[in-house]
Amino acid sequence: MQWNIYLSGEIHTDWRQQIIDGCAEHGLPVTFTSAVTDHAASDEAGDHLGTESNNFWRDHKSAKINKIRTQTHIEKCDIAVVRFGDKYKQWNAAFDAGNCAALGKPYISLHDEDIVHALKEVDAAALAWTTTPSQVVEILKYVIAK
Repeated sequence: MQWNIYLSGEIHTDWRQQIIDGCAEHGLPVTFTSAVTDHAASDEAGDHLGTESNNFWRDHKSAKINKIRTQTHIEKCDIAVVRFGDKYKQWNAAFDAGNCAALGKPYISLHDEDIVHALKEVDAAALAWTTTPSQVVEILKYVIAK
């Protein structure tokens, strides 16, 4: 079986690549999908629908277009990994975790210990909480290869 892993959340570090490389090292049969990780491109997703004088409506249009991608990938994934970084509030990652929970999609949360309290509900619905990409790889190795 080829497993489809959806990688959600923080876009400013290489955590995705660490997981992809770790899974490749172990020869795991996985395919990875993700939200758009180019911040500017994500913000501009709805710009072709017309110029907005109010940033709320620009963001609103782009969010809906981005949702087409994220919702489709979440619905098709076998497992999601939801990463929360320390620099920005990743409301989109929390929303993705909520979608996974609502759809019954298993997900692994990935974040530092200092934000455990803020993410207690997200972690309560996750099937695992991790603090490093290598821990995610170990879980995937166990779930997929054993």
